[in-house]
Amino acid sequence: MMKILSNILVVLVAALHFSFLVLEMFLWDGAIGQRVFSMTPEFSSQSAVLAANQGLYNGFLAAGLMWGLAAGRRDVKIFFLLCVIAAGIYGSLTANFSIIYMQSAPALLALVVVFMTKDS
Repeated sequence: MMKILSNILVVLVAALHFSFLVLEMFLWDGAIGQRVFSMTPEFSSQSAVLAANQGLYNGFLAAGLMWGLAAGRRDVKIFFLLCVIAAGIYGSLTANFSIIYMQSAPALLALVVVFMTKDS
């Protein structure tokens, strides 16, 4: 049961990061991105390239988590969950504190369950 819960949590963290990729790479400079991040059209236009770069990195995090699941590699899942947590902490300190709740907290929960699971 714990292995299933562990894998579900890792998938959820990966799905979050895939959704960040979509938001930052494809929706940033439109009405959805502007609404989600409370941006003016001018600011979203000026920062779109930076957001796309950030989205790409979020995609790499999602891909790494999915690789860990597909390969059955606990060490890979742990590594990428730690990367997600570190990115969330950095983002919360430099951009918006609420990032810690959206990014680091789910990854920390998944990491704890992965550690509690013998064969994850």
